[in-house]
Amino acid sequence: MKQAREYPQVKVSKKAEHAIIKGHPWVYFNEITEAQPFENGELVDVVSQKGSYLGTGFANENSKIRVRLISRNANDKFDEAFFERRLRHAIDYRKTVMGDDFSNCRLIFGEADSFPGLTVDRFGDILVAQVLSLGIEKRKKMLFELLAKIFAQDNQPIRGIYERNDVAIRELEGMEQYKGFFPLEGYPIPDSTETTITENGITYAVDFENGQKTGFFLDQKYNRLAVAKLSRGKRVLDCFTHTGSFGLNAAKGGAEYVLSVDISESAVEMAQKNAKANGLDGKVEYLASNVFDLLPKLSEGEMINRYGKFDFIILDPPAFTKSRQTVESAMRGYKEINLRAMRLLPRGGYLATCSCSHFMTYELFTQTIGQAAKNVHKRLRQVEYRTQAPDHPILWSADESYYLKFYIFQVCNDR
Repeated sequence: MKQAREYPQVKVSKKAEHAIIKGHPWVYFNEITEAQPFENGELVDVVSQKGSYLGTGFANENSKIRVRLISRNANDKFDEAFFERRLRHAIDYRKTVMGDDFSNCRLIFGEADSFPGLTVDRFGDILVAQVLSLGIEKRKKMLFELLAKIFAQDNQPIRGIYERNDVAIRELEGMEQYKGFFPLEGYPIPDSTETTITENGITYAVDFENGQKTGFFLDQKYNRLAVAKLSRGKRVLDCFTHTGSFGLNAAKGGAEYVLSVDISESAVEMAQKNAKANGLDGKVEYLASNVFDLLPKLSEGEMINRYGKFDFIILDPPAFTKSRQTVESAMRGYKEINLRAMRLLPRGGYLATCSCSHFMTYELFTQTIGQAAKNVHKRLRQVEYRTQAPDHPILWSADESYYLKFYIFQVCNDR
């Protein structure tokens, strides 16, 4: 006799059934055809129209993503041991793929690690977490205590876990925004929200309370190394520098001169501190300016006299789109900024350009760059194509996990 399940059932459409079978971890509100009563943030079983088991996940009526799957195995028991195994699998994966870089990396990457809505970044002995789903929110005390336990057993004790839950998307899940250290039993609250990390041989100050996202963009780690490799003897323009990481890698790689630009005064100040801490302030100059406005001005005589010409330009802009509704506008933005950079480069100059929005797909981004090159009569010779570092694994069944597109080109004249 078939054993009764303890979780409420949610019946889904054929479309959702096919997506789940292919491995997609979400069920949207309009894909549910029938549902037994459930408590928001608790587990439900997802079943097909014929009642066949498809998976178990966290349900939330406040969210358009009505169910976030955590398992497709009907034999799983969702106790503390289950979640500890999941955490250890995620951490062991990072040890394997990151090697010596394990001390500063993304430990948990949401759905790609089967922890829907959870991000955890490691900055040495500080973990910074962001919780975007109610199911994880209800279990975060257990998860955070398990993380502390795992690192203690590994002789790499942490000092604390800081929550960066100051994002509006939490309100769509029925949760409040806030940030601060999570009170771990037996762990005193650290007295600072800044720490230092070393990446690619460069030391950075990380403000995990006020910095963007969790305080530092770990996903570009190896793309920065690719830039450093090409920078020797070059005059480099680093656009949207944020904490200065691409420019500092270029300087460390042997660039003759680097101009790093960001519209944010506070970002420029932090980048300057990072340059000084690494003894690279003599090679890198900083400018607080709007990159869109600056690029065409840099070809004018007065600006050339001031900053010289550049033969390597790096474009690392923030996401120009965070929804499908604004993709066309984003394409115009990416096209314009790449067009202006290509126009500024001399024959045979180099361009590193990227997009960090999953809505700006590989195909759209590639098409947009190609159109920009055509408009300014340039030929692009691809040096390499890259994506996010392996601590941000791409789940082939979930396009949302593939967000970072990174190209390096040599820009050649078409005429």
